[in-house]
Amino acid sequence: MNKEKIIKVSNGYFMLSLLVLLIAGGIFNIINSIIWLFFSCFILSIILLPGFFLVNPNTSKVILLFGKYIGTVKENGFYWANPLYRKRGISLRASNFDSERVKVNDKLGNPIMISTILVWKVKNTFKAAFDVDNYENFVRVQSDAAVRKLASLYPYDNFEDEGMEEEITLRASVNEVSEALEKELSERLDMAGIEVLEARIGYLAYAQEIAGAMLKRQQATAIVAARHKIVEGAVSMVEMALDELSKKNIVTLDEERKAAMVSNLMVVLCSDKDTIPIVNTGTLNH
Repeated sequence: MNKEKIIKVSNGYFMLSLLVLLIAGGIFNIINSIIWLFFSCFILSIILLPGFFLVNPNTSKVILLFGKYIGTVKENGFYWANPLYRKRGISLRASNFDSERVKVNDKLGNPIMISTILVWKVKNTFKAAFDVDNYENFVRVQSDAAVRKLASLYPYDNFEDEGMEEEITLRASVNEVSEALEKELSERLDMAGIEVLEARIGYLAYAQEIAGAMLKRQQATAIVAARHKIVEGAVSMVEMALDELSKKNIVTLDEERKAAMVSNLMVVLCSDKDTIPIVNTGTLNH
C-alpha cells in the first residue's frame, strides 16, 4: 500500500445517540440496583467514547490500526470509528512559506542574497504522513535547496558589454525564473505529496560586500547606454544641418570648415553641461 485511500466511517451522531442511551440505561440500572447491567452499560460507554472525532473543513484524518494504514477521511463532519484506530490530522489548507534569505553565487559567480515565497498544500495524505519524516520541515529544506540551485543557473543581471542582452536573468526575467522555480519545487516536493500552487522570488539583491561595486557598474552601464543614444542623435542632427545648408546654398563650406563645424556641433550636442557660445564678429578665417 503506497497510495492514498479515501474511506467512509460511521456517522458520529448515530453513535452519540447510542452512547446517550447507554448512559441513560446505566443510570436507570443503578437506581434499580441492577449492578451487572450498570457495569455493562458503563464499560460499553467507555469503549465507545474514544471513537468519536471531528474532521474540519480542509482538513483530513489519516487512520491507522496497529501501524497499518486503513485510509483517509477527507469529508468534513462528525464521525465515529473503531476506538482502536489511531487518527492523525493533516491539514489540506494552502500554506504560505517565506524562506530565509540565503547567500549564494549566481551563474557568473557573484554572491547574491535571495529568498523564495512558496504557496503549497498537501495533495496526497499517505505520502505526507509516511513517505517523509516531517512534511512541513521537508518543504522548508527543499525550498532552500531549490532556490540555491536556481540562483546558480542564471546571472543576477546582464550587461551590454558582455553580450548577454537576450539571456534570462534573475532580476529581469521574473516570469521565466518563477516558472523554473515552480517546476523545480514541484519535482522535489512530489515525493511528499505536496502540490506547489505558486513559487516566486521574494527577495533578491547583491551581497553586501559587492553591492557598492555592482551599483557603480549598473550606473556606468546606464550612462554608456545614454551616451550612445545622445551621440546617435547628435550625428543625425549634424548630418541634417549640413544637408540643409548645402541644399539651400546658405553658405559654401570646404572640407576643413565642415570638419570644424561638425566638431563644434558635436561638442554642443553631446556635452553634459550648458555650452557658452562665442560670437565671431570678424571673418570666417579669424
